[in-house]
Amino acid sequence: MSRPFPAWLPAMAFVLIWSTGFIVGKAVVPVADANLFLLARFTLAALMFALAAMASGVTWPALKQVPRHLLAGALMQGIYLCAGYGAVAHGLSPSIMALLGALQPLLTALLAIPLLKEQPSSRTWRGLGLGALGVGLVVLPAMQAGTPQTVSPWIILTGVLAILSITMGTLLQKTSIARADIRASSAWQNVGAMLVAGVLVCATGGIGALRWETGPTLWASLAWAAFVLSGIGTWLLLSLVRRGQAANAAALMFLAPPLAAVQAALLFGDRLAPLQWLGMAVAGIGVWLCQTQGNPRHAQAR
Repeated sequence: MSRPFPAWLPAMAFVLIWSTGFIVGKAVVPVADANLFLLARFTLAALMFALAAMASGVTWPALKQVPRHLLAGALMQGIYLCAGYGAVAHGLSPSIMALLGALQPLLTALLAIPLLKEQPSSRTWRGLGLGALGVGLVVLPAMQAGTPQTVSPWIILTGVLAILSITMGTLLQKTSIARADIRASSAWQNVGAMLVAGVLVCATGGIGALRWETGPTLWASLAWAAFVLSGIGTWLLLSLVRRGQAANAAALMFLAPPLAAVQAALLFGDRLAPLQWLGMAVAGIGVWLCQTQGNPRHAQAR
């Protein structure tokens, strides 16, 4: 008799995969324009999910539901990644962007109350608070070490837009599009993300005018981003959101910056301060509280 599938494994796999997005972003900066890279990433991911859906013979969403899938993908991946990459490229510190990202699970929990009638437990709120604190401790040394510079308020707002976008995209996954097969839905969602990246590529000069230096770094980063991050990572996230409360799934995002810091230390020689190790522990405890709260409670419909 085969052993039961560990319930924690999908969550752990998602966190490990999602955290590599920071490393990919850092690796592609010297070799490719961010929007063009994201357009290629979303295109490959859309093709992969479409082929998987057709090979499995799943039922595709009705045409009247397609705009919702496109919107969910445009928000959860297209605007989120394009705005996030763009804010960092125009001077916003990656540590500040990571700190803004720590607000996403809290915002998801707050908006899920009126929009999804999901009422997080007091244990979940404590976990969300600890998770945000942990991320703050992890990125604090990088913020202190960074060179002071004036960043336009519009760039900060672009970073905030990225967080609002992935929050709304996450919440949309709990609406009627949750009834669609994940492979078919993900194909359409990546098309929605493609539309966002495509508009930005056209607005910044077109494909021929943007940086695209082929080589092992670019191709390896693109393959990982398309098939692992947008492929396996997004599939795991959608599965987790559909199965439980949106806030609990979003809380896993707290572990991405700490794991990315460890990966940067291993790959790029970055040093980790004791405060960062403490932050990782605090964030881990926060996520543990969110994931072990018991049965979710739902707010009463008014």
